[in-house]
Amino acid sequence: MWALRRCFLLVLVSGVLSGCQLVLAATDGPRGSSVPGSTAEGWSNAREALASLEVKGRAPKTGYDREVFGPAWSDDVDVPGGHNGCDSRNDLLARALTGIQLKPGTHGCVVLSGSMIDPYTGRRLEFRRGASTVDVDHVVALGDAWQKGAQRWTPQKRRDFANDPANLLAVSASANRSKGDGDAATWLPPLRSARCGYAVRQIDVKKKYQLWVTKAERAALTEILDRCPTGADGA
Repeated sequence: MWALRRCFLLVLVSGVLSGCQLVLAATDGPRGSSVPGSTAEGWSNAREALASLEVKGRAPKTGYDREVFGPAWSDDVDVPGGHNGCDSRNDLLARALTGIQLKPGTHGCVVLSGSMIDPYTGRRLEFRRGASTVDVDHVVALGDAWQKGAQRWTPQKRRDFANDPANLLAVSASANRSKGDGDAATWLPPLRSARCGYAVRQIDVKKKYQLWVTKAERAALTEILDRCPTGADGA
C-alpha cells in the first residue's frame, strides 16, 4: 500500500509544473531531491509566463503570521496529496529521501530517516526525525506570497498554497533559513546549476496562484532565464 501511495504522489506531482520537464531523479542523488529542470521549450514558456505576471511593489507585511496559511503541513487541502491521511511534510520527505525508514503504526505517514542530495547546495544530507538538518522549503515563501497577493485570498486558498507540492522542496536547513522570505531578487540557490529550475518553479507557482512580482524580482528572473536556454545555468 505504501509503495502504491508513493508512486501515486509522484505521478501527481510530475504534472504540476506547466511547460517544464520535472526532474524527479538526479544522477547522483535521490528521487525527488532536485529542483525541477526544464528543456529549452520550458525556458521559453517560463519567459512567457513571467511576462504575464503583474509587476508592482510589495504590500505591507501587516497581519502576516504563519498561522494565516493554516495549520502547518495540513492534509486538509485540495491539492495533489491532500486528504491522503498523511501530512504534507512527510509526503514530501517520502518523495525526496532514499533509504527511508518509517515509524511503525503510522500507516507509512511518518518518516524517521533517509538521505538526499540538497538541491540548493549539492551536498549530501542525512535526515533524522527531530534533527535540524533538512527543512521543507516553500519555493515561493509564505511571507513573500503574503506581500504579493495572498492577503486577498480565502483561508482555504492560503492553506492549499502552503501545502501544494508544486511549492514544496526538501532542502538543507541552513539554505532554507538563509533564504527566509526572500524572492529571486534577494536570494538564489548557492548551487548555480540549480538556479534555472528554481526560477522556472517560482514563476510557475506565481502564475498558478496569480501572485505578482516586483520590478527587481522580474529583472532577476529574466536574467536567470537568459542564461539557461539549453538547460544549463551558464552563470
